[in-house]
Amino acid sequence: MSRSDNTVSANAGPAASTERIEDVDVSTEMQGSFLEYAYSVIYSRALPDARDGLKPVQRRILYQMSEMGLRPDRGHVKSARVVGEVMGKLHPHGDTAIYDAMVRMAQAFTLRVPLIDGHGNFGSLDDGPAAPRYTEARLAAPALAMTEHLDEDVVDFVPNYDNQLTQPDVLPAAYPNLLVNGASGIAVGMATNMAPHNLVEVIGAARHLLAHPRATLDELMEFVPGPDLPTGGTIVGLAGIKDAYLTGRGSFKTRAKVSIEAITARKAGLVVSELPYLVGPERVIEKIKDGVNSKKLSGISDVTDLTDRTKGLRLVIGIKTGFSPEAVLEQLYRVTPLEDSFNINAVALVNGGPQTLGLVELLQVYVNHRVEVVTRRTAYRLARRLERLHLVDGLLIAILDIDEVIQVIRASDDTEQARTRLIDVFDLSQLQAEYILELRLRRLTRFSRIELETERDQLLAEIKELEALLASKQAIRTLVSDELAAISDRFGTPRRTLLTEARPSIAGASARKTAVLEVTDSPTRVYLSTTGRIARVDLPQPGDDQTERIMPAHRRSKHDAVLSALDTSSRTEIGAVTNRGRLIRFSPVDLPVLPPTSIQLAAGVRVRDYLSLGSTGELVRALVALDSDRAIALGTRQGIVKRVTPNDWANKPDFEIIALKAGDEVVGAVQGAEDDELVFVASDAQLLRFPASTVRPQGRTAGGMAGIKLGQDARVVFFTSLAADAAEDAVVATIASGSQTLPGTDPGSAKVSAFTEFPAKGRATGGVRSHRFLKGEDVLGVAWVGAAPARALGVEGTARTLPDTGARRDASGTMLDAVVGSIGSGIG
Repeated sequence: MSRSDNTVSANAGPAASTERIEDVDVSTEMQGSFLEYAYSVIYSRALPDARDGLKPVQRRILYQMSEMGLRPDRGHVKSARVVGEVMGKLHPHGDTAIYDAMVRMAQAFTLRVPLIDGHGNFGSLDDGPAAPRYTEARLAAPALAMTEHLDEDVVDFVPNYDNQLTQPDVLPAAYPNLLVNGASGIAVGMATNMAPHNLVEVIGAARHLLAHPRATLDELMEFVPGPDLPTGGTIVGLAGIKDAYLTGRGSFKTRAKVSIEAITARKAGLVVSELPYLVGPERVIEKIKDGVNSKKLSGISDVTDLTDRTKGLRLVIGIKTGFSPEAVLEQLYRVTPLEDSFNINAVALVNGGPQTLGLVELLQVYVNHRVEVVTRRTAYRLARRLERLHLVDGLLIAILDIDEVIQVIRASDDTEQARTRLIDVFDLSQLQAEYILELRLRRLTRFSRIELETERDQLLAEIKELEALLASKQAIRTLVSDELAAISDRFGTPRRTLLTEARPSIAGASARKTAVLEVTDSPTRVYLSTTGRIARVDLPQPGDDQTERIMPAHRRSKHDAVLSALDTSSRTEIGAVTNRGRLIRFSPVDLPVLPPTSIQLAAGVRVRDYLSLGSTGELVRALVALDSDRAIALGTRQGIVKRVTPNDWANKPDFEIIALKAGDEVVGAVQGAEDDELVFVASDAQLLRFPASTVRPQGRTAGGMAGIKLGQDARVVFFTSLAADAAEDAVVATIASGSQTLPGTDPGSAKVSAFTEFPAKGRATGGVRSHRFLKGEDVLGVAWVGAAPARALGVEGTARTLPDTGARRDASGTMLDAVVGSIGSGIG
């Protein structure tokens, strides 16, 4: 389409005007306009910046809320007010887009670390949020780390849409938000889709890259083994993740976390406690109903959603009598969103242009950004301190000769003359002279001079420190690393998503109906944590050149204190000894498989679910090998000891291995040799060690014999067995408290002593004192004996710090800051 030039004469009438019409090629015009539109969508709307991981609308929301003072320690305000402020000042693209972005940043099931603290209905996986006039919001604590130091020239500011205000071009971002929270967006001709990750793991990788700029992908993946989704679940297969981290593109499958439980006495069911990322329960229920109606699913009797605020997600799928729960679960994985795919396409803006980035590149862009932020902040602080030092030096000159200063000012005709004469007489700068003229008389005291001299000395020390920091690139990188570590300690949480190369967790597989799986019988190590989590780690095959690598201690998380560990194979039956004296047979084949380089027992399943113990109060005390010729040593709360002969196992799924008296229970169980030592620790702080050979093995129906002589009202709190060559490296950890205090309220005192401090005594004696009680203490609440170092956990599974080893066996303890719920050994 084209139009000819045409000139309209002024004689055509009073309303006539001269117009210039140019011929334009439609294809050229469309191409240019479309490119401008595409660039606007890519740069200004759809893609996040690789430095702070935010799209422009998200960045503007956080910045404007920061300017409004909506901090976590202040009250919430109407979301509509925030939307109006952002739209009126910074983002002219409409209130719907602003509110949608704001809602997403407040949803804990969408972001791994939410940036906005929402109050009201901000939606769910199945329903949208309420209108902005009904909800309230303020910044979450992690958002302050994204926006801090904006007033210290750490980033560039650019004009807003009408050039009346300015806004940050990028936020300082105290942590790698793009990797932590992920991103999704559809631009013109490209899209981005990135999975959330664990904050602690990502920061660990960033710190490693700061210390080792040439770090490889394999090295970084030891810190970031895979995504960590907000809703948990299980990631099956890690090959796609490795591709995504290498090229920026890849895919992986996520599966729900499902346990097989007894719904009634005769009916089993599948209980879903975690769903794949962004999959809601209503969507799962709808797909199950569609599958049943279309005959794609069979064996399902009903579906009930028991989700609530207390227990969280709980979707119960009833199984018809005669159907295998394992087979039904496999059907559900194929037909419903209980298994879902996630495609990674890591496209982000780098230097204003879209790029597809792998893990190394993403972390490098962030690290470079953070180094620049800290460098600019340091330079800014240095400049401000130099300016202040300049003024303080001028004030000191004025105070030293205050009478002459006053005389000069009084003899001057006006301010300009006073300023000029001060500069000439006292050799001051114009800035110093101006500051002296504005000085209040109350500052001209002897104490003010002392204060100024103190301030000057402090400024000189700070200036020296800042100059040294700016002069060393390594010092800047070290400071960045230290600040990242502080963020990790403050906002870090345990991993929620289980990573496995094998099939996903089918927790709670019945011991009576072990599923037949087409898997190889490979060496494995089964871990049971002191908080009741169980998982396995596949070990190298015999003859492999690879060596086993266990995750370093500083990267472990909750639930990582080990109660019992057993080397076996994936399809070999092993036993679980409970506090009720039962031994339950089971196979570890369906346990969650943890990567050897990232063992986090929080990702395991609850052993009570795996063994279908339910809520009966029965607890697993130890794992034992059924094919071993070593006897199992048992210690009970009433001080009974028993060794069970291994050739007396009953051919049953579960059976009794000790006849307990009324009110008694098994405190500990361990499999050992004849020359081991058995160890009791009682609540009255008495410890007894004696040879295992003094306890003759008995049949499984026997009741045992006297192990330790207990004092009045005392009970056994810990029992174990130590090999003869392990005593030298063993420690005894004890925690004392008052019996009259409420459980979980008194941290008490802790002591760690070498096991060799305690002499051996005969069986059925009282032992020796292991802890001297302080005032208000009269009982040992927790005790543990084993290879150093001891690892303590709180009731909820959080790591606790114990005193150093070296205290005398009968010494008093050191007061603790927090309650310790259990003690165990480390992973390895």
